[in-house]
Amino acid sequence: MKEHAIREVDILVLSDIHLGTYGCHAKELLKYLKTIRPKQVILNGDIIDIWQFSKKYWPKSHMKVIKKFVKYITNEIPVYYITGNHDEMLRKFTDFSMGSFHLRNELVLTLDDKKTWFFHGDLVDVSMRYSKFLAKVGGKSYDMLVLVNRAINYLFNKEETDKIQFSHHVKQSVKRAIKHISDYEKVAVEIAAAKQYDSIICGHIHQPKIQDYEFNGKNITYINSGDWVESLSSMEYYDGQWHTYKYIQDPIIKTVTEEETEESEMSHETAEEMAYFMGFQQMMFVK
Repeated sequence: MKEHAIREVDILVLSDIHLGTYGCHAKELLKYLKTIRPKQVILNGDIIDIWQFSKKYWPKSHMKVIKKFVKYITNEIPVYYITGNHDEMLRKFTDFSMGSFHLRNELVLTLDDKKTWFFHGDLVDVSMRYSKFLAKVGGKSYDMLVLVNRAINYLFNKEETDKIQFSHHVKQSVKRAIKHISDYEKVAVEIAAAKQYDSIICGHIHQPKIQDYEFNGKNITYINSGDWVESLSSMEYYDGQWHTYKYIQDPIIKTVTEEETEESEMSHETAEEMAYFMGFQQMMFVK
């Protein structure tokens, strides 16, 4: 087994994993998590896709991701689960805490004297607020599109860097069509400026990005952590600044074997017990 470096990360931000859907790249996420040691974890919404969840589809790799998060909690690493639109069922339990686990609708942290606002992003997306039913229907159609996309890549034996991502292009075309209704980034920045935040970190639109804006004389850093369906990305905070991580650009990730993603430190029963108390049991097995 090849050895690989473990990177220290002060804060890890993951969003839009969409566990429970065909589009979720859980195995790739597990490999990535084996290469880092975070001191704090922020799950920024749409972690478990309750909208599309079915007991008929819950692969072992998806459960391993949950167990990995539980392991962080049992090791007393702070884990904040911020609710999104696909896991909005949890919003009625907001402000729940148990040990190092915290369920929130939003989170504000002061990092290097700057106020940073963490939120999923659906509440500033006009297309979500006024077309929720269509968004849910579109979510199911998009999941099927991902399946077709993967089948084509498999048949043509595409390499990771050459894979066709027409599901991504279709989604972006739809978003361009509603651009006249809502410029997502602009709205988020305007709200952040009104609340006197210096930085905002969101997810929701599956587009990893770090960009500085100026609004009414105030500088705002907009950060989007991306997703684990299309871009396979996250945000890492270390050395006093934010860094975009992209799985496809990681030279270390190829040295991580699938066997290394097995968690021997925690029994399956212990993980299930912890998951039950955190509410994961209800999300995964009750519909």
